[in-house]
Amino acid sequence: MEAFVLEAVGGPETLALVERPDPPPPGAGEVLVRLGAASLNYRDLVMLQGGYGSRQKKSGLVPLSDGAGTVVAVGAGVTRFRAGDRVTVSFFQRWLAGYASVSALASDLGRDTDGVLCEYRIFHEDGLVRTPTFLTDIEAASLPCAAVTAWSAIVDYGCAAPGDIVLVQGTGGVALFALQFARLCGAEVIVTSSSDEKLGRAAVLGAHHLINYRQDTEWGRTALTLTEGRGVDNVIELGGADTFKQSIRAVRLGGMIALIGVLGGARVDLLVPLIGSRNVRVQGVTVGTRAALEAMLRAMELHRVKPVIDRVFPFADARAAFEYLALGRHFGKVCIAIG
Repeated sequence: MEAFVLEAVGGPETLALVERPDPPPPGAGEVLVRLGAASLNYRDLVMLQGGYGSRQKKSGLVPLSDGAGTVVAVGAGVTRFRAGDRVTVSFFQRWLAGYASVSALASDLGRDTDGVLCEYRIFHEDGLVRTPTFLTDIEAASLPCAAVTAWSAIVDYGCAAPGDIVLVQGTGGVALFALQFARLCGAEVIVTSSSDEKLGRAAVLGAHHLINYRQDTEWGRTALTLTEGRGVDNVIELGGADTFKQSIRAVRLGGMIALIGVLGGARVDLLVPLIGSRNVRVQGVTVGTRAALEAMLRAMELHRVKPVIDRVFPFADARAAFEYLALGRHFGKVCIAIG
């Protein structure tokens, strides 16, 4: 089979398309999947650069955590799937439900364990979910990391309800899923972006208020004004160092900041008194469980929520997909068609 592997840390140029032996027949509890599609996340760019330090494999790694495809064969004792089933990969292979454990959080793909940028891969049956019929493989492959992260932030931790106000930073994968899920819950949504064109597209998806943060650097105060001084219930914090102060200004008393990304830097000068005195909850969000993925898929199927796909690259052009993601011009998910 063909697979892309990371030859050394650096950039997309270090990815090589190689021939690898086809996987053996699946063992007990295992499922052999022919992958039809994969999608990229910001973490995959960090991985190419060796940004996970000693926690990642530096060479010979098949990248990418998010994929979908079709079951080719199952091993002894498998009860969740059979040959011909369409499946989606769960980001954490061993975090099925409940609280996270060290072993569960170590079960992500494409970091120190081979990912899905290949034609075939064996998974344990616990690490897969059934793909709803209304989603293509491309659409399903866009979900495991970004969509589940947004679902966890909006639904599981944020408990979004009609009348809530959610502020979403940006228009990348997590951001647009957060917008869609907040609207699904009946919440009002404020979206920030540096692009008026992208803000216009966010409005089409249901955003109620639009802020260009390049033109309005004090957008946290603007969010307060939009909420008549109350503040927002939940901030989907994706910028890190560049945005955290404004997030604190925007959030209401007793509100939540869902801390997800560090696109603008990892070190933040915390306004501790503002957090403590206003009873603000800062909630770290590290994707989520297989149960969250399954609940999210049920909701998406019921309401026919489709992911926003920016661009699909052919398998042979995987390097170009990484380069395109690094430009930061995308609106939604960047995907790779494997099958």
